[in-house]
Amino acid sequence: MSQSADPKSFQDTFDSPEGLADRIAEILECPITIEDANHRIISYSRHDKNVDDARVSTIIRRSVPEDVITSLWENGVMTRLFESSDPVFVPAIEKVGLGNRVAIAVHKHHEVLGFIWAQTNDTTITSDKLSLMKDAAKLVKNQLHQHHLKKKKTEADYHEFFWQLLAGHLQQPNEINRQARRFGLEIGDFFSIAIIEFDDDVTQTIEKHAYYLTETFHQPYVVCRIFDQNQLIILVNLESVPNPRKKLHTFVEDFKGKLTNRLNISLPKGAFGLVYSSPVYIKDSYRQAISVLELKEQFSSALQHVSGYYELGVYQFLHELSAIRNRDNYRNDALDRLKNYDRKNRSDMVASLHAYLACDSNVYNAAKKMHVHANTLNYRLKRITDIGEINLKDPNQKMTLYLDILIERMEQDDL
Repeated sequence: MSQSADPKSFQDTFDSPEGLADRIAEILECPITIEDANHRIISYSRHDKNVDDARVSTIIRRSVPEDVITSLWENGVMTRLFESSDPVFVPAIEKVGLGNRVAIAVHKHHEVLGFIWAQTNDTTITSDKLSLMKDAAKLVKNQLHQHHLKKKKTEADYHEFFWQLLAGHLQQPNEINRQARRFGLEIGDFFSIAIIEFDDDVTQTIEKHAYYLTETFHQPYVVCRIFDQNQLIILVNLESVPNPRKKLHTFVEDFKGKLTNRLNISLPKGAFGLVYSSPVYIKDSYRQAISVLELKEQFSSALQHVSGYYELGVYQFLHELSAIRNRDNYRNDALDRLKNYDRKNRSDMVASLHAYLACDSNVYNAAKKMHVHANTLNYRLKRITDIGEINLKDPNQKMTLYLDILIERMEQDDL
């Protein structure tokens, strides 16, 4: 069958999105799925048989499975769709149950509103059908544009609500949940705040792809998100997620990696706060995520692999301890004696002590970190105990020294 590439072929399909999907499927002789820009189903055509696993999963979930989206990016399909207004042939990707496809992105100006996907396992796509697919995209654009405008209005409405949560201006759980339902948001029983921080100014391209990623992650589920200068702030629903802290860590790392690979930008920083079960603590999770980013900046080497607030250990208390120490005019006499010795002799006693304590009193690891022989470090440690009048077998003294060294380094960075 040969169809004329005439948009009037679709003129009887404006009654519903489903009717349009069925009409496109009838003309192209293959199952059709129409999705928004974040791979959530707008409509899909009826089908009788020979549909692949990816189509079945997409219809059941009402959105494309995450592993399918990842595979499409890895195979360069999504990049071609974002950059072109022409149909793109998509070879089968068996590992995710995706059969042969032809897809086209629906563009309005320079923005992608959505996609039309045609499963072509049993169909030959001729040049006429490719032309008809472009005509179909023009008609689908009107429906997707209305969907897009409605979604943007919803986002604008909930942004103020989200900022109120982050600032702690809403303190009644019932009121928070009532407003969340009004905006169609599902905070859930367990949640956390995650932040992705970019080194450079956030361009429109970065913002578009970052928002796209938040919509295509299925677990954990992103409740809402907003940009604040160079930070993307995300409220993550962790309900029914096994091992939520581990999942959050993986989510942040995957998010950073995917953005970096797709946009060829420097690797962003990532952080998240504690997991809570009452929405009144969203402000605390946000504050904790901010604290992680600040401490990672100050202790870039020690905290380079840290993303979660719970991973900070004693670092999470440094600012409070610093305030107490300054309030009380506290000094560590032992540390002062070592610093004076270093100044007079151009030695590295304080640095050696820090390495030794940071390596949990393991001389071999500390010596390796200092790039000296273990015997050299053992000699320095003996001198440290003599000069500072320190007992390195006393865990209380060692912990105090370790904290005081970290606080001094943090305060020096703040100057």
